[in-house]
Amino acid sequence: MSSKELKIFCGNANRDLAGEICEYLSVPLGESKVLRFQDGEISIAINESVRGADIFVVQPTCAPTNDNIMELLIMIDALKRASARRITAVMPYYGYARQERKARARDPITAKLMANVITTAGADRVVTMDLHAPAIQGFFDIPVDHLPGVPILAEYFREKELADLVVVSPDLGGVTRARSLAERIGASIAIIDKRRPEPNVSEIMHVIGELEGKNAIMIDDIIDTAGTIAQGARALRERGAKEVYACCTHAVLSGRAIERLADSVINEVVVTNTIPLSEDKRIDKLKVLSVAPLLGEAIVRIHEDLSVSKLFS
Repeated sequence: MSSKELKIFCGNANRDLAGEICEYLSVPLGESKVLRFQDGEISIAINESVRGADIFVVQPTCAPTNDNIMELLIMIDALKRASARRITAVMPYYGYARQERKARARDPITAKLMANVITTAGADRVVTMDLHAPAIQGFFDIPVDHLPGVPILAEYFREKELADLVVVSPDLGGVTRARSLAERIGASIAIIDKRRPEPNVSEIMHVIGELEGKNAIMIDDIIDTAGTIAQGARALRERGAKEVYACCTHAVLSGRAIERLADSVINEVVVTNTIPLSEDKRIDKLKVLSVAPLLGEAIVRIHEDLSVSKLFS
C-alpha cells in the first residue's frame, strides 16, 4: 500500500461521476469550491490540506468546454502551489481531441495545445478514456493512462444475449474499435464507407459486410450530432439488418442529436457517463453505463504503483 494519502477533487464538469468514484473507493470527495468573479473569471478554493498527498482531479473537458478546461487548469495550479506530491488529471472525456492533425493549411492542432497547457499547469499524469485518436497520448511529455470503453459496452451486450450479431464500424477509422467489440462478444464485423463533405455532415457510399437477418451494433467513440449514427442505422436496415443498436463511450449529443436518435430506426443507444447528461436528454431508448468502477480501479492502481494495463488483460 502506498504511504501517500489518496485524495480526489473535482470541478463542476461531472460531479456525479466524481461522487460515484469516491463511493466506489470509499474515500470522501475533497473539499473545494469553484468561484466566479463578476466578470466571469474563475477562482478555485481548496478547503483542506493537500501537502504531500496523491491527488486525482476528476474533470472531463466537455461542454461548456472552455469553462471546464479553465477549472481543471486552475485547480491543478492551486493544488501544485499547495505542495501536493503528485497530481493526476482524470479526464474521462478529452475535449478538442478531434483536432489532432492538420487537415488543411493553417489548421491548429488543439489536441496538442491541450496537452501542453495541462502539463504546464502542473499535472504529473493524465487518465483518459477512448481518445478520438490514440496518437494523442504521444502529445504529452508525462505518463498517460488510456482506458478503453469497449469492455464496459461488451459486458452489457453479452448480458443481453442477442443472437446473430454483427458489429458495424461507422467509418474506416473505427475498424479497430469495432473489431475489439466483435471479438469480445463473438460477432462478425461490417464497415460503413462514408465521406464527409464538411464537418458534422456525412454521406454513406457503401456498406461492407453481411447484414441480412442480423442484429447490428454500431460502435463509435463519440456520438455528437447523431447524424452519422442515424443515417448509418437507416442504411443497415435497408440492407437487411433485423435490429440496430448503437453504442459509444462519449455521449456529446449536441444540436439536434436527441431528436435524431428518438426519430431513428435504432432500437437502443448505449453510452457511458464520461459526460453528464441532463434530464431532457435521457430519452427511453438511451441506456447509460457507469465508468466509475473502471476509473476507480485505475486510480487505485496508479496510487499503489501497480500495472493499469492488467485491468484489460
